[in-house]
Amino acid sequence: MRASLLNGNSSGLSLRSIVRSCDSLALGSVWSPLKARNPTKTAGLLSCESMSTNSPVVRVKEKIDLAEKEKMIFDRLLATVRHFNLPTQLRVAGGWVRDKLLGKECYDIDIALDDMLGSTFVDKVTQYLASTGEEAQGLAVIRSNPDQSKHLETARMRLYDMWIDFVNLRSEKYSENSRIPTQMDFGTAEEDAYRRDLTINSMFYNINTSSVEDLTGRGIDDLRSGKIVTPLAPKETFLDDPLRVLRAVRFGTRFSFTLDEELKRAAASNDVKDALAAKISRERIGTEVDLMVSGNEPVKAIAYIYELQLFWVVFSLPHEHELTLPQECDRLCLAYMDAAWSLLQLIGSLSLTDEQRRLSLYAALFFPFRTITYIDNKGKKIPIVNYIFRNSLKRKASDAETVVSVHSAVARLLSLIPFLESNGDGELNEDGMGTEFLDIPASSKLRVLTGFLLREVKDFWRVALLISVLAYPSPIGCSEDAMLKHNELDKRKEVFRAVENAILTLGLEKIWEVKPLVTGKDIMNILQLKCGGPLVKEWQQKLLAWQLANPAGTADECLEWMRQTHSKRIKME
Repeated sequence: MRASLLNGNSSGLSLRSIVRSCDSLALGSVWSPLKARNPTKTAGLLSCESMSTNSPVVRVKEKIDLAEKEKMIFDRLLATVRHFNLPTQLRVAGGWVRDKLLGKECYDIDIALDDMLGSTFVDKVTQYLASTGEEAQGLAVIRSNPDQSKHLETARMRLYDMWIDFVNLRSEKYSENSRIPTQMDFGTAEEDAYRRDLTINSMFYNINTSSVEDLTGRGIDDLRSGKIVTPLAPKETFLDDPLRVLRAVRFGTRFSFTLDEELKRAAASNDVKDALAAKISRERIGTEVDLMVSGNEPVKAIAYIYELQLFWVVFSLPHEHELTLPQECDRLCLAYMDAAWSLLQLIGSLSLTDEQRRLSLYAALFFPFRTITYIDNKGKKIPIVNYIFRNSLKRKASDAETVVSVHSAVARLLSLIPFLESNGDGELNEDGMGTEFLDIPASSKLRVLTGFLLREVKDFWRVALLISVLAYPSPIGCSEDAMLKHNELDKRKEVFRAVENAILTLGLEKIWEVKPLVTGKDIMNILQLKCGGPLVKEWQQKLLAWQLANPAGTADECLEWMRQTHSKRIKME
């Protein structure tokens, strides 16, 4: 099983058998976005209705209208050319041209130069500004760094409070087993255009002539018809730079454009998958994934990664460890992410911040992994989710810690939801409760247990609640009926709102910010201890439980309760 996952192969099992295979994770039957969208097999790939080959008709402007600040920047650059009598053609490259043609503002201006390095031209601009009594700002040169897939020197400066990057046009040739070009020369604008990832990103705006240059002959047409196409044959383009596969997915979902069928076949080929795994740094893969998850169509983006059989290349697992995974766990991950995204739309944007929304989607995507661990070379048990964040995607440690914490909180929150949803009706099951809860009145235990849980997940308690309601009272059911799915999610939304309101009513909104009434020194004085230790820590938990049970209590009342409780324990012993 592990070998087939690492190769990105799909076994073609029915969704019912997939669900059965997940029993070891106690996930039950999970609604699948791919099943529900009536997938069909086409050219060996899973095709979804949401990824229809019917391309949208996109409104593209006839010409680029410059903002006042852009006019001022371009005028300064042209004045530099005239001042030094340079033959240089100045072209804005890539995304800025695409976005301006779509009528969108873009503040990422990259200038491509046909006859000099970016640093050389920035020196010219600096000299020109000095001759007019102006001072250049924010000068910087970012050197090439092949180890980090940065193969071209970039010069940068600020003009009118905007960062402008300057690079030379180039033509590149790559070695067979590396993204590091074996040969890089000054290129023509046409060579540079064909070297780029997609036709919609290959156009230039020539500042000298105030005109758009579509040198592949396809950029504007593909932009207008909403197609994601490579300037050269897609396999050649992807093997030169395999990261372009993920960029194609990201731009396709960002603009709701259709991926070209030949492009999809090339992306799903073993050669391209192997190249993506071998030639691209995990940091760059992680950056692309994070942009997808933070984007406007995160589920569609991950669905494309699944469809193109890239899931286990992107979210790679440790090769040296044997892991027990459910068959087609990738499909199950996608199903949970889709359900979480749909629930987020129902709940609305005000409940979660952008950061909480981003991590809630990661938490849902990796929910099927929540109980899977491996032993590292120090003999420590590590959650596989931590490995994916830290090793496969090279994301920051806090992302991994938050998602693992959310997963850990879900099981306990699931046991509390029935009582929070019903405003405390019923009796909590005290099995497994720690000793810190023994002296707490039954009427206060719901607030205390919930308070302890929120103090662990802090600002991400709503994320934990969102993931929990996907599995409460049972996981989202598998159904092809979109109406059934919508009705089920409506019920989950009501549960989310009821529990959220209960937590707010209990006054636990920012409970993790509340400081303990009693210090460790106070505890040591009562216990007549000279130094701290496990006993002090145990009493800190007991006193925190008392404080949560008595939100209006004072430090003196808390200490008096401790003295009485401690005295009773001594007498009993």
